[in-house]
Amino acid sequence: MRIVSLLPSATEIVCLLGLRDRLVGVTHECDFPGSVVELPKVTHTFIPADAGSAQIDALVRQRAAGGRPLYQLDLPTLEALRPDLIVTQALCDVCAVDESEVRQAAWAMPWGPQVVNLAPMSLEDVFQSMHVVARAAGVADEGEAVIDGLRARVQAIAGRSRQIDHHPSVVFLEWIDPLFCGGHWNPQLVELAGGCEMIGKPNSPSRRIDWEQLRAADPQVLFIACCGFGIQRAMIDLPALRANPGWEQSRAVKGGRVYLTDGSSYFNRPGPRLVESLEILAHAIDPDLFPAPQTSKLRSIRSGNRAGKA
Repeated sequence: MRIVSLLPSATEIVCLLGLRDRLVGVTHECDFPGSVVELPKVTHTFIPADAGSAQIDALVRQRAAGGRPLYQLDLPTLEALRPDLIVTQALCDVCAVDESEVRQAAWAMPWGPQVVNLAPMSLEDVFQSMHVVARAAGVADEGEAVIDGLRARVQAIAGRSRQIDHHPSVVFLEWIDPLFCGGHWNPQLVELAGGCEMIGKPNSPSRRIDWEQLRAADPQVLFIACCGFGIQRAMIDLPALRANPGWEQSRAVKGGRVYLTDGSSYFNRPGPRLVESLEILAHAIDPDLFPAPQTSKLRSIRSGNRAGKA
């Protein structure tokens, strides 16, 4: 079987299922595991690589209003790869090629490749997506074992978080400029890790908020995982957040509990590394109860301009 993945999370799922050798094409954003970077790319984006966060937000809104896509399939490359299975999504127009474009492309291929569409809104949906991919690829039993292992790690975190006497208030930010709170599975991760999400709603899309909403929530923990950005790129936007009135007086800042993580690798990819995301978040919520992740995965943002290891 020849597999093409049209989103980074699906690429991670395929590889975790032991199917890396069957993967023949990926997106321009697929970067994990490292070996997939060498594979042919079947998509490209209309978002400039050097665009700022506010510019990206404006471009997304502009193209959406005009019915124009953010991503495009490289049809000649896709056809040349002759996939038997194409894994795509219908969850987010900002995240990947439109599902209808994928199905139209597959319909035009004489050999009739199977198209699997993933649209998870919760952690359980993500596990079910893994089951779907495993069955489509003919490795259902192997998939069951892999998913059981991931579920066990989730239950270990959830069980320990029940020992927390006081569940701290949390706001999870998915974007800084402008502000977006996290949705989908991320509020659930906050709850599993022992926190109480103040703004984001589980099983609902992330949404734009304003500073006054965040200021009114005044969470004890502010957790930032910018979609598509690593830590260093996200830190470029921190001055815009710090410039808001009352930033230095907020509980999270005064308590030294503002955290920044890699939102590209974790939290915003509905794949197997959501479990690792939960482990990162659990340490931020209760560092005494949960061991620290690798320091490269989490930064504690101090008052003023300082940043330190969590």
